[in-house]
Amino acid sequence: MKEIVRINHVGLRVNNLAVTRAFYEKLGFEFIVGPIGPEPVAVMEHPCGININFILNGSESEVQNVLMDLPEKHTGFTHIALEITDIDAVQQHLAELGFAVTEGPITVPSGAMFIFIRDPDSNVIEFHQPAKNG
Repeated sequence: MKEIVRINHVGLRVNNLAVTRAFYEKLGFEFIVGPIGPEPVAVMEHPCGININFILNGSESEVQNVLMDLPEKHTGFTHIALEITDIDAVQQHLAELGFAVTEGPITVPSGAMFIFIRDPDSNVIEFHQPAKNG
């Protein structure tokens, strides 16, 4: 479909806006609005234009990410990948923030590199450095 031009936003179900907001602000996201709507939803956006809608009705008793942490492999979106320019700088910044890298760094044959972390609700975030050309 040629009318599609980009991803507008990603929706993540979370259970605590204050905790989620503080975490994503440390990654550089800015609070836009919320809670709004019947779900309700809060919106944060990174200066680069990445927009995340946080659906604020997650179960507080949920301790596992059902898409990633259970032996059964359920269908659904498993992670968000944020493109970065310097994986070493990102790893250092994450360490300074006290955010544990849960997987990686991984380098694939093309030269692309990535690491993964989890947000407070166990949603997976990938930091992806594309292969350097030349």
